[in-house]
Amino acid sequence: MSCELHICAACAQEDKTCCQTCEVYATPADVQRIAQYTGEADFTEFVVPGAPVYYQFADDPIWKEAVFCDDGSRRILKRKENGDCRYLGSHGCQLPTEVRPLVCRLYPFDFNEQGIYDKLAKGCPTHLLRSGQTLLQALDMNREKAECWHAQLYREVRQEPAYLAKQATHPETVGS
Repeated sequence: MSCELHICAACAQEDKTCCQTCEVYATPADVQRIAQYTGEADFTEFVVPGAPVYYQFADDPIWKEAVFCDDGSRRILKRKENGDCRYLGSHGCQLPTEVRPLVCRLYPFDFNEQGIYDKLAKGCPTHLLRSGQTLLQALDMNREKAECWHAQLYREVRQEPAYLAKQATHPETVGS
């Protein structure tokens, strides 16, 4: 049995991870999955993005139209005082893969509504990979899985405007 750290845990020990630097958007269905798993209800908030990167959707108009509210905010997972994702533990994410927000499951794949880009997002510490190992192998990911999550993400993103409208008019029924 290997004592080797998962690449995400090794990254967290070396530098700030995506779980510490990113504002994690959660779809309404992500919220339901997390709530069912954790028993928590108050783990998201609507926030105007703190970094310009969150406004780069020229090639993905559905993201701007569906994810962002009129005031420019969008639902994200709340963070700890130190900026870490509330679900980041010492060995990585405390949520099982099937419960994590879809944007987390997709990382390090970059994407827009049309599909997944051929080139992976920058940010993962590829220098921590074992010799001959790819980043996708280290993360136990593949493009087929990512394409399924991508399709699911955009199905859920398209539900966002109706969810927000329902929440605005009948907040007591949202999540039920």
